[in-house]
Amino acid sequence: MSGSKRILLVDDDTDILHATTMRLSVAGFETSTAHDGMEAAAAVIAEQPDAIVMDVRMPYKDGLTILDELKKESNTRQIPIVMLSASLIDKERALDAGASYFLTKPYEGHKLVEAVNAAIDDSATLSEAMCVHVATENIESEVQV
Repeated sequence: MSGSKRILLVDDDTDILHATTMRLSVAGFETSTAHDGMEAAAAVIAEQPDAIVMDVRMPYKDGLTILDELKKESNTRQIPIVMLSASLIDKERALDAGASYFLTKPYEGHKLVEAVNAAIDDSATLSEAMCVHVATENIESEVQV
């Protein structure tokens, strides 16, 4: 499934970035990285990734702030985001803000791959459902005319 999907990895911990890059590359994903929220915001616009894996707690702009900003913009709100944090307090906030999945650090590597695949699958299913809904609305409006 993963094929050549592009994943943006965002974490201020270089060891975690390295490990997640390795894990997702082995799973067949193309990866790019950002080290803080400011870099992440710029990278999302420049790269238009298929999914984002992002830490909650980072300098400059935290992951929850970036998540909120991305979900407010029409050109980025559809990008699935997997949030990472060592704090369970962040879980509810991240999911309420629109994260597709949340993993608690430390996590098992295969769970990261599963979460990314599921987030992309869920996003594709939602996009297909939205297209069907819009097409149905168009047909219904034509019939009423």
